[in-house]
Amino acid sequence: MHDAPQSEAAARLDKENPLGVDGFEFVEFTGPEPEAMAARLELMGFTRTHVNPATGAVRLKQGDITLLVDLKPRGQSEEFAREHGPSANGMAFRVADAKAAYEGAVERGARPAEGHDGGALGNGYPWILQGIGGSLLYLVDRYGDKGSLYEGWTEIEGWQDAEKKNSVGLYCLDHLTHNVRRGQMRNWSGFYGNVFNFEEQKYFDIKGKATGLFSQAMIAPDRAIRIPLNESQDENSQIEEFLRRYNGEGIQHIALATDNIFETVEEMKRRGIPFQDTIETYFELIDKRLPGHGEDVERMRKNRILIDGSKEEGLLLQIFTQDTFGPIFFEIIQRKGNQAFGEGNFQALFDSIELDQIRRGVIKVDA
Repeated sequence: MHDAPQSEAAARLDKENPLGVDGFEFVEFTGPEPEAMAARLELMGFTRTHVNPATGAVRLKQGDITLLVDLKPRGQSEEFAREHGPSANGMAFRVADAKAAYEGAVERGARPAEGHDGGALGNGYPWILQGIGGSLLYLVDRYGDKGSLYEGWTEIEGWQDAEKKNSVGLYCLDHLTHNVRRGQMRNWSGFYGNVFNFEEQKYFDIKGKATGLFSQAMIAPDRAIRIPLNESQDENSQIEEFLRRYNGEGIQHIALATDNIFETVEEMKRRGIPFQDTIETYFELIDKRLPGHGEDVERMRKNRILIDGSKEEGLLLQIFTQDTFGPIFFEIIQRKGNQAFGEGNFQALFDSIELDQIRRGVIKVDA
């Protein structure tokens, strides 16, 4: 029996998506107080589903989002926590074939991770690359929603019902932003481009009163993995402050998608999750900036939710938590047709954080 000849569409897909990437599987966290990290994620609507008896990693799930917390840091996660404090020490890409993707990635210039012993997955899991700032980049061909990736993990009884009760409506990981050192943004965009065939989706040049940053948004061939890269324009910006606090490059924020941002954010606030504020004039100018947007501005103002987009490209609603794990924070996002990153809101967030830096004396501006 012979294999059927590959279709033209399949051949084109292979060329466009040579390593078969197919979305995020998980983000991994570590730190000196990992139980407190897991508890904070539970407040954000995540539910513990499984514990890896070999590594102590706990899986927390909400919708199609999986976050792992290393409750007993060991090896790479222990060293990473020692160096960075509360931090994101790994992320996983789903791929069509982990072994083939790993071998293809190395051929394309990626470097194998060393000294990990399988990371959170344990048992010497081999298909792991070196990621941003010494983090692990796992390639997995087993899908969490089928349960097979977590076979052999201890299942927490009743987690399905608990997940339904605890969820705040988050359903997928929308994007995952990196902060990099000055001069490194193009190196990292080259890494994702050369290894996985990511392409540039958007480029930002953001300037505030005293500082600025460049941002290059990369998107994978599957259109599901988005990784914006931020680089400072000066020594004092919020990117540089992150690098100092984090002691290196790394994941700055994780964006989580919802179908109803108002209900999600209101429930998270009710549970005590703090969010970034925005200057009042932002809300006063929404109708002028986006006429006919059709959203409830007063409800947006009450919750400090931001809006961007256009009639042609659709709308995007978003808000950012305050720092959650060290300098890492989360974004809550609802897309209404818009697939960009909210350039106007990017500026608003930058201005908000810069004002906070000025208040704290991190940067100074002339009166």
